[in-house]
Amino acid sequence: MPKRILQGVVVSDKNDKTVVVRVERRFAHPLLQKTVRRSKKYKAHDESNQYKVGDVVSIEECAPISKDKRWTVVSAHA
Repeated sequence: MPKRILQGVVVSDKNDKTVVVRVERRFAHPLLQKTVRRSKKYKAHDESNQYKVGDVVSIEECAPISKDKRWTVVSAHA
């Protein structure tokens, strides 16, 4: 089964080797058919502490690293 890859913005880099990434999804409301934006925050592993707040990054699913960290940062986007 392929690993999911999501794209989002780093909103916190205060933790050691961890960044918090906000991933936004857009969908049509089932009844009103208006485009709705929903976001969710994921903790992702950043081994070298190289990503900072505001960076656009891709995160990939992985085996659990800690209690609530199940993603790793794959790459940054311009």
